[in-house]
Amino acid sequence: MSSSLNAAAVLVPLDALPPDGLHECEAGIDGDVESLILYRDPAGAVRAWLNVCPHAGRRLDFAPGKFLRSKTGELVCAVHGATFELAHGDCIAGPCRGDCLRAVPVHVADGQVRLGEGG
Repeated sequence: MSSSLNAAAVLVPLDALPPDGLHECEAGIDGDVESLILYRDPAGAVRAWLNVCPHAGRRLDFAPGKFLRSKTGELVCAVHGATFELAHGDCIAGPCRGDCLRAVPVHVADGQVRLGEGG
């Protein structure tokens, strides 16, 4: 990703993001404040994507920080029902099938989820 990030900015404490949990936060990217989706997988790894559905450019949450999940755990866009697997952010069903969420690099340091690649 060739974006300008506010590198190492703290997004949330790691303990605010339970395993298999989703969390919305904001971060400075390319000079703009963007909404991000943070996901902590069951093994503890944290991933982040822009909170934007590639289908129509709308937020994925139905209310700030409130996300829909399928019965099998995938993230579902609240507007048009696009379904995203959480290992890589790939759309597996719905109007943007085959597309993916835009990843944002994050890392965990000192018990905090931070923006940017870890050092």
